[in-house]
Amino acid sequence: MRFDPPEAALVAADVQRALAEDIGSGDATADLLPADATASAYVITREAAVLCGQAWFEACFRTLDPAVAIRWLAADGDRLAAGQTFVELQGNARALVSAERCALNFVQTLSATASVTAAHVAAVAGTRTRILDTRKTLPGLRIAQKYAVRCGGGSNHRIGLFDAMLIKENHIAAAGSLSAAVGAARARHPQLLLEVEVENFDELHEALAAGVDRVMLDEFSDADLGRAVAEVAGRAEIEVSGGVDLGRLRTIAASGVDFISIGALTKHVRAIDLSMRVKLDAQRTAAA
Repeated sequence: MRFDPPEAALVAADVQRALAEDIGSGDATADLLPADATASAYVITREAAVLCGQAWFEACFRTLDPAVAIRWLAADGDRLAAGQTFVELQGNARALVSAERCALNFVQTLSATASVTAAHVAAVAGTRTRILDTRKTLPGLRIAQKYAVRCGGGSNHRIGLFDAMLIKENHIAAAGSLSAAVGAARARHPQLLLEVEVENFDELHEALAAGVDRVMLDEFSDADLGRAVAEVAGRAEIEVSGGVDLGRLRTIAASGVDFISIGALTKHVRAIDLSMRVKLDAQRTAAA
């Protein structure tokens, strides 16, 4: 299955920041290599993973060597086995070693999010429940991580504060009541999806009476989830958040909720262990 990455300009901006941070005024170590030397390279994963980050990986190398040849042996969203080589490169040796760390940083981080997401999606397979991400993303990499969630089989919640409304306890307190907050939200942004976080059944009933699009059940017990689904009876979408871990997912999904949102998909990731090996081309080495 093909996953369309974010716009090229966004990927380029991510990569430019990363390369500027790493290379600064110049790669002093890469200067040890002949300027015209070419090399080949390959990247392997040392552990099983779901691949993600091809666009960022390519942009890192093409920024430093527009002529670099990159051959992918797997695609974003593919499952990789430990020890598997998933990409091969050929190009300017200095460019390969200079771009290596940034390129791997993107892939190891985004593949981690995709892999964690895939495990959560597998836990609810066969149910109607979809796994959602949250806004708990790495600063500056939100779009990248949300793309990784899709590669792992998950779905995106709102991208930011602009494309949907989620009314929580602080908004309710500031507005004076849940109903008042919903009314103000509808008046100002009628075109946006409107969701309200509720912590008990009184708030749930008030949210339903106010006509919200979705309710977020926060810290509801397993027994209360079933009751909530029955009481909502299709009048709004139901999302579960809080107190969610991999072992509880199947039980939550069995209650019949529409979504489970999980911040850990993007904020508790452990980078996938990758390794890149570079070898100078023989003819170039001899010429040097």
